[in-house]
Amino acid sequence: MTEKDIHLGIQVVPLDHSKDTYAVIDEAIKVIEQSGLKYMVTPMETVIQGPYEEVNKIAKRAQEALANAGCKEFLVNIKMHIRIDDDVTMEEKRLDR
Repeated sequence: MTEKDIHLGIQVVPLDHSKDTYAVIDEAIKVIEQSGLKYMVTPMETVIQGPYEEVNKIAKRAQEALANAGCKEFLVNIKMHIRIDDDVTMEEKRLDR
């Protein structure tokens, strides 16, 4: 796709109520933290900034983290902001509204 930085927003929603929901979500966030990519955790999703292929790999690993934590069912919502000719950055977006 593009080597420019994009934003990928990922929300994981565990449906397996036998597990601690927040603990399972924290496992997905750990994967994102350990990626070395820029990210921001918000109340509704986590936004990752980086090259298209990289952020998609991390999103897949975050989903695998839920399964590895024993979660048998979950929803995943993914959104992307892609700009072909330039990077998408967190700094350009007003996040303090």
